[in-house]
This record gives sequence, structure tokens and C-alpha cells, in this order.
Amino acid sequence: MRKLGIDYGDSRVGLAITDALNITAQGLETIHHKNNDKVILKRLDEILEKYDIDTFVVGMPINMNGTLGIRAEKTGKFINKLKCKYNKIKIETVDERLTTVQANKTLNFLNFEKTKKKQVIDTLSAQYILETYMKKI
Repeated sequence: MRKLGIDYGDSRVGLAITDALNITAQGLETIHHKNNDKVILKRLDEILEKYDIDTFVVGMPINMNGTLGIRAEKTGKFINKLKCKYNKIKIETVDERLTTVQANKTLNFLNFEKTKKKQVIDTLSAQYILETYMKKI
């Protein structure tokens, strides 16, 4: 059973997945949903048909001072939708502070063009979220 990392955002959601042995995490894709969670849930249905996933690992956007803000509230609502629709799949959250910064640094180091960066930043952030979770288990 695999784990699926989710970097939830207002207009884009990055996804990453573990290999079959849960040793590594790799970026899967970015979903452009324009604030419509139905688009995300439909794509997750398709992914679940292809892969055996037992855990969703969702990045929780905690403020730098440790408080929960508006982004965390929106992410919490999305997590509730996941719980309702996929009640047999375990849902874990991971503090995602600085994952986007880390992803930006990686892409800058690799000399990614600004336009291409936008296409992969969320996927890479999801990968970092998933890797953080895997280090804990």
C-alpha cells in the first residue's frame, strides 16, 4: 500500500506518491482546480483506481509562529471532505512550513525557468511533505 502526499492550495494541488515498498517519494502531478475541490476529488478517484493507497498525507500550512491561520482553516475543510469521501483511507497531516521555500531553492539550484517552476513547485512541495512523513514512520 502506498502513501499519497498532498500540497493543497487555492488554485493548485501538488501530489506525490511513494513507491510500492514505501521507501521513496516521487512527485506525481499538479492539479489545477481553480478553487473547485470537486476537480481534486475526481482526480483522486482516478489515482485510487490505479494505485493502492492506504494513507493521504496532507501538508498543514502552520504559520511561522505556530498558529493556524486562514490557509490552515481551508486545508482543514478539504481534509473533512477527504474523510467523508474516503473513510477507509487514513489521513495524516504534516507541518508544511518552509516546504515551498525548500522547493524554490531546489528549483533555483537546478536553474529552472520561472514559467516551468510554477508547473512543478506544488508537486515538489508535496514530495517534501511526503518525505517528512516517511521520516517519522
